[in-house]
Amino acid sequence: MDYIEWFYNRLTALRIQKGVSARDMSLSLGQSESYINKIENRRTLPSFTGFLYICEYFDITPQEFFNNSAPPLKSKELIQELEKLSPEQTEHILQIVKDLNQK
Repeated sequence: MDYIEWFYNRLTALRIQKGVSARDMSLSLGQSESYINKIENRRTLPSFTGFLYICEYFDITPQEFFNNSAPPLKSKELIQELEKLSPEQTEHILQIVKDLNQK
């Protein structure tokens, strides 16, 4: 597996999932407007500190960045919404998810 290629693709996927342009993300990180574009176009890699800022921007941990088994942004949003439900509502949602997974 080409981990560097995977990194570029993962960054792009997370950015698209968040619905933000590379330019806007770059500026939000306090970088030049082409910062993320240069990373996604394989011209550079972020420093470790830059990577941590990228994770912070997505509100994910570095571990979540490298966990490709579930989209972390949607998973976090789902968990935040589930935490607002009553125990009965949570149980109902759990049963729905279990039913969907059986199909």
